[in-house]
Amino acid sequence: MLLTETLLDTFFSTRKESETICSPLEIEDYVVQPVEDVSPPKWHLDEDFSFVFNSYHETVRKRVIRSDRGNLSRPSVQKVYAYRQYVTNAIKILLEKVRDKKLLQLLEIGIHHEKQHQELLVTDIKYILGNNPLLPAYTNSINENREESHQQDWISMDAGIYEIGHDQDSFCFDNEQGRHKVYLQAYEISNKLITNSEYLEFMNDGGYSSFELWHAEGWDWICKNQISSPLYWHEIDGEWFSYTLEGLQKINGNTPITHLSYFEAFAFAQWKGYRLPTEFEWEAAQEYFPWGDRWEWTESAYLPYPGYQKEDGALGEYNGKFMVNQKVLRGGSFATPANHTRPTYRNFFHPHLRWQYTGLRLAK
Repeated sequence: MLLTETLLDTFFSTRKESETICSPLEIEDYVVQPVEDVSPPKWHLDEDFSFVFNSYHETVRKRVIRSDRGNLSRPSVQKVYAYRQYVTNAIKILLEKVRDKKLLQLLEIGIHHEKQHQELLVTDIKYILGNNPLLPAYTNSINENREESHQQDWISMDAGIYEIGHDQDSFCFDNEQGRHKVYLQAYEISNKLITNSEYLEFMNDGGYSSFELWHAEGWDWICKNQISSPLYWHEIDGEWFSYTLEGLQKINGNTPITHLSYFEAFAFAQWKGYRLPTEFEWEAAQEYFPWGDRWEWTESAYLPYPGYQKEDGALGEYNGKFMVNQKVLRGGSFATPANHTRPTYRNFFHPHLRWQYTGLRLAK
């Protein structure tokens, strides 16, 4: 756990960063919610504030139905910011008086929870603006699509026993705990993410029309939703473009593919003749390749580690209640705040979701 002074500095900088992310927005942008999984920016920023901004905790109180968050025209944006400032000041006063270890641990979890919301802010804002018919730019000074300059190669990993999970004194979430041993068969994993040009080959070869490449549920998903390309891709006069935070841009074939569902990642791997790595294979090999620009789909279900026990109360709902019907992603993304990811970090989403910066690397 961080020292109190450092913890306070991190708290203040984290609070400021959330507001910095929102600074390019117009007032009208704060309340838009195109789909259930994407929350309006105002909701991310924090009487009935406890009711309005309770995300999923049944323990705490009643909450707004997730799909109805876009109806929150009140409280106003101005009042939300005023409330944020009130909370920030109250925490400062509290920590000047109280140095309880349990309280400091709770604050540290709260800081990292807000960092999670910062990433969601970026991706939710992109979804909101990317579904605006005008495709407006969020900013003109951000590069979300950085090339990997190294050559593709396969990293060979020996069969054996590997230790998985967090074992440091630094912060981690409870779902990373329960460090344990796993036996892995010999495998190889790519040192490079799949690029746009590689994914275009899959598309041009009929990847979205070849049912044999897809899970049954994935095939139903693309047929029902008429999916034929990654999220934000637009074919214009025979050329492919994608919506980015800088607006509509021509596809750069050399940058890592992103905004893929697990279904799409799996189908691509099938088409290529390889597979997705498990989260354990990824963690065992991660020191041998660069990572952090894309959340990487794995072949692992989101399950508890051996010995995992939920905390009592609201903290117990933080991760444990979601350990069903979801896939683990590893690494981090362009939108992940600094100092918020680590080799043991376990992200998780339902297989059809793709509004995060999700991509893939292959294994065999």
